Amino acid sequence: MSAAEALAAIRIVLVAPAGPLNIGSVARVMKNFGLSQLVLVTPQCDPLGSEALQMAVHADDILRSAQQVTTIPEALVGCECAIATTARTRGFDAPLQRPEVALPTLITPTNALTALIFGPEDRGLSNEELTYAQAFTKIPTTDTYSALNLAQAVAICCYELHRTLCPIAQPTEPSSSAASSPPSFLALKAQGSIPSLQNSPPSDKQTESKSTNIATLDELEGYYQHLETVLLKVEYLYPHTAASRMRKLRQLLNRAVPAANEVALLRGMLRQVEWALSRCSNKGSN
Repeated sequence: MSAAEALAAIRIVLVAPAGPLNIGSVARVMKNFGLSQLVLVTPQCDPLGSEALQMAVHADDILRSAQQVTTIPEALVGCECAIATTARTRGFDAPLQRPEVALPTLITPTNALTALIFGPEDRGLSNEELTYAQAFTKIPTTDTYSALNLAQAVAICCYELHRTLCPIAQPTEPSSSAASSPPSFLALKAQGSIPSLQNSPPSDKQTESKSTNIATLDELEGYYQHLETVLLKVEYLYPHTAASRMRKLRQLLNRAVPAANEVALLRGMLRQVEWALSRCSNKGSN
Protein backbone atom coordinates (compact mmCIF):
# COMPACT_ATOMS: atom_id res chain seq x y z
CA MET A 1 0.00 0.00 0.00
CA SER A 2 1.44 3.36 -1.01
CA ALA A 3 0.85 6.57 0.92
CA ALA A 4 -0.85 8.08 -2.13
CA GLU A 5 -3.31 5.17 -2.34
CA ALA A 6 -4.06 5.36 1.39
CA LEU A 7 -4.75 9.10 1.28
CA ALA A 8 -6.89 8.75 -1.85
CA ALA A 9 -9.21 6.41 0.06
CA ILE A 10 -10.05 9.01 2.73
CA ARG A 11 -13.18 11.09 2.12
CA ILE A 12 -13.51 14.63 3.50
CA VAL A 13 -17.19 15.33 4.25
CA LEU A 14 -18.40 18.90 4.83
CA VAL A 15 -21.90 19.17 6.27
CA ALA A 16 -23.88 22.25 5.15
CA PRO A 17 -20.83 24.42 4.42
CA ALA A 18 -21.91 28.05 4.04
CA GLY A 19 -18.78 29.84 2.83
CA PRO A 20 -17.43 29.46 -0.72
CA LEU A 21 -14.07 30.79 0.50
CA ASN A 22 -13.93 27.96 3.02
CA ILE A 23 -14.86 25.32 0.46
CA GLY A 24 -12.17 26.56 -1.90
CA SER A 25 -9.61 26.65 0.90
CA VAL A 26 -10.54 23.11 1.93
CA ALA A 27 -9.95 21.89 -1.64
CA ARG A 28 -6.53 23.56 -1.62
CA VAL A 29 -5.32 22.01 1.64
CA MET A 30 -6.64 18.63 0.57
CA LYS A 31 -4.47 18.80 -2.53
CA ASN A 32 -1.52 20.07 -0.44
CA PHE A 33 -1.63 16.87 1.60
CA GLY A 34 -2.62 14.31 -1.05
CA LEU A 35 -6.36 13.91 -0.40
CA SER A 36 -8.80 14.11 -3.30
CA GLN A 37 -12.28 12.93 -2.25
CA LEU A 38 -14.52 15.84 -1.22
CA VAL A 39 -18.20 15.33 -0.42
CA LEU A 40 -20.55 18.25 0.30
CA VAL A 41 -23.77 17.60 2.23
CA THR A 42 -26.40 20.21 1.30
CA PRO A 43 -23.92 23.05 0.63
CA GLN A 44 -25.35 26.47 1.36
CA CYS A 45 -23.39 28.18 -1.42
CA ASP A 46 -22.10 27.52 -4.91
CA PRO A 47 -18.97 25.34 -4.55
CA LEU A 48 -17.97 26.25 -8.09
CA GLY A 49 -18.51 29.99 -7.69
CA SER A 50 -15.76 32.50 -8.38
CA GLU A 51 -14.79 32.86 -4.70
CA ALA A 52 -14.42 29.12 -4.19
CA LEU A 53 -12.37 28.72 -7.35
CA GLN A 54 -10.20 31.68 -6.40
CA MET A 55 -9.31 30.16 -3.02
CA ALA A 56 -8.78 26.68 -4.48
CA VAL A 57 -6.03 28.03 -6.80
CA HIS A 58 -4.64 24.86 -8.44
CA ALA A 59 -7.08 22.53 -6.65
CA ASP A 60 -10.09 23.41 -8.80
CA ASP A 61 -10.14 19.78 -10.00
CA ILE A 62 -11.10 18.71 -6.47
CA LEU A 63 -13.98 21.20 -6.47
CA ARG A 64 -15.19 20.06 -9.88
CA SER A 65 -15.13 16.39 -8.90
CA ALA A 66 -16.71 16.96 -5.47
CA GLN A 67 -19.84 14.94 -4.83
CA GLN A 68 -22.97 16.73 -3.58
CA VAL A 69 -25.53 14.80 -1.50
CA THR A 70 -28.45 15.65 0.75
CA THR A 71 -27.75 13.51 3.83
CA ILE A 72 -24.76 12.27 5.83
CA PRO A 73 -25.62 8.59 5.21
CA GLU A 74 -25.42 9.29 1.48
CA ALA A 75 -21.99 10.83 1.98
CA LEU A 76 -20.81 7.69 3.79
CA VAL A 77 -22.00 5.08 1.29
CA GLY A 78 -19.24 2.51 0.79
CA CYS A 79 -17.20 3.68 3.79
CA GLU A 80 -16.06 1.28 6.50
CA CYS A 81 -15.33 3.91 9.13
CA ALA A 82 -16.12 7.56 9.84
CA ILE A 83 -14.64 9.97 12.37
CA ALA A 84 -16.49 13.17 13.29
CA THR A 85 -14.85 16.38 14.44
CA THR A 86 -16.24 18.40 17.31
CA ALA A 87 -15.03 21.40 19.27
CA ARG A 88 -16.82 20.60 22.52
CA THR A 89 -17.68 17.74 24.83
CA ARG A 90 -21.16 16.30 24.48
CA GLY A 91 -23.87 15.11 26.80
CA PHE A 92 -23.36 11.46 25.91
CA ASP A 93 -20.61 8.92 26.31
CA ALA A 94 -18.39 9.92 23.40
CA PRO A 95 -14.69 10.07 24.26
CA LEU A 96 -12.85 12.75 22.32
CA GLN A 97 -9.45 11.77 20.95
CA ARG A 98 -6.66 14.01 19.75
CA PRO A 99 -6.23 14.02 15.95
CA GLU A 100 -2.90 12.20 16.09
CA VAL A 101 -4.60 9.36 17.98
CA ALA A 102 -7.92 9.15 16.14
CA LEU A 103 -7.04 9.87 12.52
CA PRO A 104 -4.61 6.98 11.82
CA THR A 105 -7.58 4.61 12.23
CA LEU A 106 -8.88 5.99 8.92
CA ILE A 107 -5.94 4.26 7.22
CA THR A 108 -6.80 0.62 6.51
CA PRO A 109 -4.64 -2.27 5.27
CA THR A 110 -6.96 -2.77 2.28
CA ASN A 111 -7.38 0.93 1.37
CA ALA A 112 -11.07 0.69 2.24
CA LEU A 113 -13.01 3.93 1.98
CA THR A 114 -13.16 5.93 5.21
CA ALA A 115 -14.47 9.41 6.04
CA LEU A 116 -13.72 12.44 8.17
CA ILE A 117 -16.78 14.60 8.87
CA PHE A 118 -16.82 18.35 9.57
CA GLY A 119 -19.85 20.38 10.64
CA PRO A 120 -21.22 23.75 9.52
CA GLU A 121 -19.15 26.81 10.28
CA ASP A 122 -21.69 28.39 12.63
CA ARG A 123 -22.55 25.45 14.88
CA GLY A 124 -20.48 22.36 14.17
CA LEU A 125 -22.07 18.92 14.10
CA SER A 126 -25.23 18.32 16.11
CA ASN A 127 -25.61 15.32 18.43
CA GLU A 128 -27.82 13.65 15.83
CA GLU A 129 -25.24 14.20 13.09
CA LEU A 130 -22.48 12.81 15.31
CA THR A 131 -24.31 9.47 15.59
CA TYR A 132 -23.23 8.56 12.06
CA ALA A 133 -19.56 8.40 13.16
CA GLN A 134 -17.75 5.65 15.07
CA ALA A 135 -15.18 7.88 16.73
CA PHE A 136 -14.73 11.56 17.56
CA THR A 137 -11.80 13.92 17.50
CA LYS A 138 -11.19 17.36 18.95
CA ILE A 139 -8.33 19.62 17.94
CA PRO A 140 -6.82 20.94 21.18
CA THR A 141 -6.94 24.74 21.39
CA THR A 142 -6.71 27.39 24.06
CA ASP A 143 -9.78 27.80 26.25
CA THR A 144 -9.72 31.52 25.58
CA TYR A 145 -10.86 31.07 21.97
CA SER A 146 -11.44 27.50 20.83
CA ALA A 147 -13.46 28.02 17.63
CA LEU A 148 -11.40 27.14 14.56
CA ASN A 149 -12.23 28.22 11.04
CA LEU A 150 -13.53 25.27 8.99
CA ALA A 151 -10.67 25.33 6.49
CA GLN A 152 -8.13 25.59 9.33
CA ALA A 153 -9.60 22.53 11.03
CA VAL A 154 -9.52 20.56 7.79
CA ALA A 155 -5.91 21.65 7.21
CA ILE A 156 -4.78 20.40 10.62
CA CYS A 157 -6.47 17.03 10.12
CA CYS A 158 -5.15 16.60 6.57
CA TYR A 159 -1.66 17.44 7.83
CA GLU A 160 -1.93 14.78 10.56
CA LEU A 161 -3.03 12.15 8.03
CA HIS A 162 -0.21 13.05 5.66
CA ARG A 163 2.33 13.15 8.49
CA THR A 164 1.27 9.66 9.59
CA LEU A 165 1.88 8.21 6.15
CA CYS A 166 4.70 10.43 4.88
CA PRO A 167 7.20 11.16 7.66
CA ILE A 168 10.03 13.55 6.86
CA ALA A 169 13.05 11.61 5.60
CA GLN A 170 15.93 11.35 8.03
CA PRO A 171 19.45 12.40 6.98
CA THR A 172 21.69 9.73 5.46
CA GLU A 173 23.91 9.90 8.52
CA PRO A 174 21.46 10.47 11.33
CA SER A 175 22.48 12.39 14.38
CA SER A 176 22.14 10.85 17.81
CA SER A 177 18.76 12.50 18.29
CA ALA A 178 17.53 11.31 14.90
CA ALA A 179 18.80 7.80 15.57
CA SER A 180 16.56 7.64 18.62
CA SER A 181 13.47 8.76 16.69
CA PRO A 182 10.64 6.23 16.54
CA PRO A 183 10.21 4.29 13.27
CA SER A 184 7.68 5.64 10.79
CA PHE A 185 4.13 4.34 10.48
CA LEU A 186 4.85 2.71 7.11
CA ALA A 187 8.02 1.10 8.45
CA LEU A 188 6.11 -0.39 11.36
CA LYS A 189 3.37 -1.57 9.00
CA ALA A 190 5.95 -3.24 6.77
CA GLN A 191 7.30 -5.04 9.84
CA GLY A 192 3.79 -6.06 10.89
CA SER A 193 4.16 -4.05 14.10
CA ILE A 194 1.13 -1.76 13.85
CA PRO A 195 -1.15 -2.56 16.81
CA SER A 196 -4.74 -3.56 16.28
CA LEU A 197 -7.62 -1.40 17.47
CA GLN A 198 -8.41 -4.25 19.86
CA ASN A 199 -6.48 -4.79 23.09
CA SER A 200 -4.96 -8.06 21.90
CA PRO A 201 -3.46 -8.44 18.43
CA PRO A 202 -5.46 -10.75 16.14
CA SER A 203 -3.89 -13.51 14.10
CA ASP A 204 -2.97 -12.93 10.45
CA LYS A 205 -6.03 -14.89 9.31
CA GLN A 206 -8.31 -12.92 11.61
CA THR A 207 -6.87 -9.63 10.37
CA GLU A 208 -7.25 -10.58 6.72
CA SER A 209 -10.79 -11.87 7.18
CA LYS A 210 -11.91 -8.89 9.23
CA SER A 211 -10.33 -6.22 7.05
CA THR A 212 -11.89 -7.59 3.87
CA ASN A 213 -15.37 -8.08 5.30
CA ILE A 214 -16.02 -5.09 7.60
CA ALA A 215 -19.58 -3.83 7.26
CA THR A 216 -19.86 -0.57 5.38
CA LEU A 217 -21.53 2.38 7.06
CA ASP A 218 -24.54 2.17 4.76
CA GLU A 219 -25.00 -1.49 5.78
CA LEU A 220 -24.83 -0.44 9.43
CA GLU A 221 -27.24 2.44 8.84
CA GLY A 222 -29.74 0.03 7.25
CA TYR A 223 -29.50 -2.15 10.35
CA TYR A 224 -29.95 0.80 12.72
CA GLN A 225 -33.06 1.98 10.87
CA HIS A 226 -34.44 -1.57 10.87
CA LEU A 227 -33.65 -2.01 14.57
CA GLU A 228 -35.36 1.24 15.53
CA THR A 229 -38.49 0.24 13.59
CA VAL A 230 -38.70 -3.13 15.36
CA LEU A 231 -38.00 -1.71 18.82
CA LEU A 232 -40.75 0.85 18.34
CA LYS A 233 -43.13 -1.94 17.35
CA VAL A 234 -42.40 -3.95 20.50
CA GLU A 235 -42.52 -0.74 22.58
CA TYR A 236 -38.98 -1.03 23.86
CA LEU A 237 -38.55 2.39 22.31
CA TYR A 238 -41.05 5.23 22.33
CA PRO A 239 -40.88 8.23 19.99
CA HIS A 240 -39.73 10.55 22.78
CA THR A 241 -36.89 8.22 23.90
CA ALA A 242 -35.87 6.70 20.55
CA ALA A 243 -33.11 9.18 19.70
CA SER A 244 -31.19 8.90 22.97
CA ARG A 245 -31.49 5.12 23.25
CA MET A 246 -30.60 4.52 19.62
CA ARG A 247 -27.52 6.69 20.10
CA LYS A 248 -26.33 4.34 22.85
CA LEU A 249 -27.10 1.26 20.74
CA ARG A 250 -25.19 2.75 17.83
CA GLN A 251 -22.16 3.43 20.01
CA LEU A 252 -22.26 -0.12 21.37
CA LEU A 253 -22.25 -1.76 17.93
CA ASN A 254 -19.80 0.74 16.46
CA ARG A 255 -17.23 -0.28 19.06
CA ALA A 256 -17.57 -3.87 17.89
CA VAL A 257 -16.63 -3.04 14.25
CA PRO A 258 -18.90 -5.83 12.93
CA ALA A 259 -18.33 -7.69 9.70
CA ALA A 260 -20.90 -7.55 6.91
CA ASN A 261 -22.07 -11.11 7.56
CA GLU A 262 -22.53 -10.29 11.25
CA VAL A 263 -24.77 -7.34 10.38
CA ALA A 264 -26.69 -9.64 8.02
CA LEU A 265 -27.13 -12.07 10.94
CA LEU A 266 -28.52 -9.30 13.15
CA ARG A 267 -30.93 -8.20 10.43
CA GLY A 268 -32.07 -11.79 10.02
CA MET A 269 -32.96 -11.82 13.74
CA LEU A 270 -35.00 -8.65 13.27
CA ARG A 271 -36.86 -10.13 10.32
CA GLN A 272 -37.72 -13.19 12.43
CA VAL A 273 -39.04 -10.92 15.19
CA GLU A 274 -41.18 -9.09 12.62
CA TRP A 275 -42.51 -12.42 11.32
CA ALA A 276 -43.39 -13.56 14.85
CA LEU A 277 -45.16 -10.26 15.55
CA SER A 278 -47.22 -10.53 12.38
CA ARG A 279 -48.11 -14.14 13.23
CA CYS A 280 -49.30 -13.15 16.71
CA SER A 281 -51.30 -10.30 15.20
CA ASN A 282 -52.98 -12.65 12.71
CA LYS A 283 -53.87 -15.15 15.46
CA GLY A 284 -55.37 -12.38 17.54
CA SER A 285 -57.60 -11.22 14.71
CA ASN A 286 -59.00 -14.73 14.07
